[in-house]
Amino acid sequence: MKCPFCNAPDTTVVDTRINDDGDIVRRRRRCLSCEKRFTTYERAEIRLPQVVKKNGSRVDFSREKLAASLWLALRKRPVSTESVEGAIARIEEKLLALGEREMPSEKLGEMVMRELKKLDKIAYVRFASVYRNFEDVDEFSHAVREVTPRSPVSPKPPRRSRDA
Repeated sequence: MKCPFCNAPDTTVVDTRINDDGDIVRRRRRCLSCEKRFTTYERAEIRLPQVVKKNGSRVDFSREKLAASLWLALRKRPVSTESVEGAIARIEEKLLALGEREMPSEKLGEMVMRELKKLDKIAYVRFASVYRNFEDVDEFSHAVREVTPRSPVSPKPPRRSRDA
């Protein structure tokens, strides 16, 4: 690490401490040339992809915006905060695993819809109706059919004989 006072390339670490959360390392350093001390901080840099919107503009991925979208769809639905946080974490993990610098907003929206489908069917339909911009009732009906469990075909009741 270069000294910020004299620009000498040689410094030594005098003390190292980790913050309470364990995600930042604080180091006290001493310059071997001018003997001055200074502090550096280290943290892992995790880069989520930029989101490419339909109009071609790019915005940084926002965990807060993702959470707000999920909570809007889940408004007045019986879903725990832990479940929503888990869904957000899974989406972020998928984004990191892809290793892409950019992600189309459509692909991110599909990830959100998959998570909502697992969390709450009503929230899924709410989100889908806005996200997919339904034009008519048929599109809405199709989304409802996607989440409606199909009941197995029940066997016909046995015929009663006339002798009974």
